[in-house]
Amino acid sequence: MARARRHKSHRISKIHERRPNDLPFNAEVATIEVDDPLALEPGEKIVALRSIRNDPLGRLHSHRQIDDAQYRAGRAFQNDWERAERGPQAIDPSREYVDGAQGREPVTEGQRQAVLRLNRAERELGADGAAIVHDILVQGLTMEQVGLKRDLCSQRWNDYFARRFRECLDRLALVYGFATERVPKRPLSADAVRRPTIRGR
Repeated sequence: MARARRHKSHRISKIHERRPNDLPFNAEVATIEVDDPLALEPGEKIVALRSIRNDPLGRLHSHRQIDDAQYRAGRAFQNDWERAERGPQAIDPSREYVDGAQGREPVTEGQRQAVLRLNRAERELGADGAAIVHDILVQGLTMEQVGLKRDLCSQRWNDYFARRFRECLDRLALVYGFATERVPKRPLSADAVRRPTIRGR
């Protein structure tokens, strides 16, 4: 008897090509898969290019030198820093001129929470780790520039700063909840080890 043939739906997910064909000669880009803003069904993805020229964290992630948890922790730190930052603002010409002095802006709850998370992260990282993280994630310095800032110019120091930065990202991943701490295995005590018994004696 002949088997009934089942028709399988061959749904091919269309990937829209939205990458530019002509890039500047000094462009440093990496591919990233993002949600399709023009998708008809949720969950469709497209491949896009992101610039990693002034983004040391993005460069490390695109070269697979840090994992996703470290990358997300670094982005969370940058997001908290931007949220907590209160600097000078541009003049709004549409507002009525009174005396030229701007009133104090109240601190929002989001800013307060961001400052609390940053303080906790700084305590976890220590003074040296917090300085390295600030140099790389906030100021956008490379490992070579971090070494030059400290007058330590050699490949050995660059490797040290890279290794120390990855350790700091691991700690940030724990602080922000993107990773869990490893529990070391306890060695078995002499009482817990079962000795085999020999039958017949």
